[in-house]
Amino acid sequence: MKSGSLCKIPQNDRGVANLIEYIMVSGVLMGLLIVMLLLVNSNIMEGPADRLSYVAFTDIGNGISTRIVDVYAVAPRNGTVTTIFDIPDDVAGKDYFVEIGPGANAADQNVVVTRGLITSEVSLAGVGATRGVKGNTTGKGLNRISYDSRGV
Repeated sequence: MKSGSLCKIPQNDRGVANLIEYIMVSGVLMGLLIVMLLLVNSNIMEGPADRLSYVAFTDIGNGISTRIVDVYAVAPRNGTVTTIFDIPDDVAGKDYFVEIGPGANAADQNVVVTRGLITSEVSLAGVGATRGVKGNTTGKGLNRISYDSRGV
């Protein structure tokens, strides 16, 4: 037996070990990437969109409340007043719903702008205490506020 024959063991194991290491590291990184992609949508994209929607809903509620107060300010003793206005068609790419409803007290009324779990309530600034206001709408198309002294 030659003394150098022990060193002639094939070195193919080194290449296979590198390949297995590459596959294992790539697999772990792909798993982390998949987990990250699942979390990115809810934490990085939906959270700010929901905050933006709440602020926009508050602005829309304030605008509608102001328009109702303006109609109340010019309401005739006998007759009707109608105004047409436009609010954004959608907020953050999604539709929303507006409803004028009762507030915390029996005399108060609120403008409630909602979509799913996001809700904004804006007070009608005392109009509900003297005249009942009710109705609902969405952002699509033109919207109308009407006052009729007969109460119809």
